[in-house]
Amino acid sequence: MLDTPVCFIATANPVESRDFYENMLGLQCQSDDLYAMVFTLGSNTLRIQKVASIPETNHTVLGWEVTNIRQCVAALAKKGVQFEKFPHLPQDELGVWASPSGASVAWFKDPDDNTLSLTEL
Repeated sequence: MLDTPVCFIATANPVESRDFYENMLGLQCQSDDLYAMVFTLGSNTLRIQKVASIPETNHTVLGWEVTNIRQCVAALAKKGVQFEKFPHLPQDELGVWASPSGASVAWFKDPDDNTLSLTEL
């Protein structure tokens, strides 16, 4: 019954946000209206709601599982995506952290400072 999730995030900067998700991350925009932008997210949907302001968060709001994190980081960095470095985490030169579970994780932000991540299991 509940087998097709829709992901939601918000933007107060819809023009910059659409450019970022469409051109930097390569997602396909299905629609863009007064209330939201809708993107294809694999076999699911990402709905980016247009709002007046974004509450500050200090956690990841959306992430992708990737098969080769270093290749993905390099490709996105080449497009201008800046990866986050956290002083309390031992990250390599690309910003990739080796988690205790064995997963590799890297973080970056969208134009609204939403934290996004890549994870290689």
